[in-house]
Amino acid sequence: MKYFVTVRASQADYDAMEGKESLTSPRWGPDEITAMVAFMSELNSELAASGELLDAQGLTAPAEARFVTGSPGREPVVTDHPYTDTDVLTAGYWLLECSDLDRVTEIAARITQCPVPEGSAEYPVVIRPVGEAPSA
Repeated sequence: MKYFVTVRASQADYDAMEGKESLTSPRWGPDEITAMVAFMSELNSELAASGELLDAQGLTAPAEARFVTGSPGREPVVTDHPYTDTDVLTAGYWLLECSDLDRVTEIAARITQCPVPEGSAEYPVVIRPVGEAPSA
């Protein structure tokens, strides 16, 4: 079964990684960034070796996002930088092929152990099974 696993962050969290501390996001130092990257690299290597990793990507800051909203017969509306500092969005993802929900839950539990600065917000790791298109 395929699963889409996501981690979340706010714009303030991305800013903190660049040294801009806020009330909700402590500043990340070079050692903390190195530890996080090493953790994620090791996890991805292990998932690739087990054959469970189909894809994994980190996403850019929410401030770099763009919304395109529309509906049939209406002109689409484009909005750049639609997020405020308090919005929490997908920061990265894994597309995994695992034997069952218990296995992907084990992986998600491990992801929660990624090192972060003391006082960082705790966001859930979200697991969503990938559905198949309904037959016509």
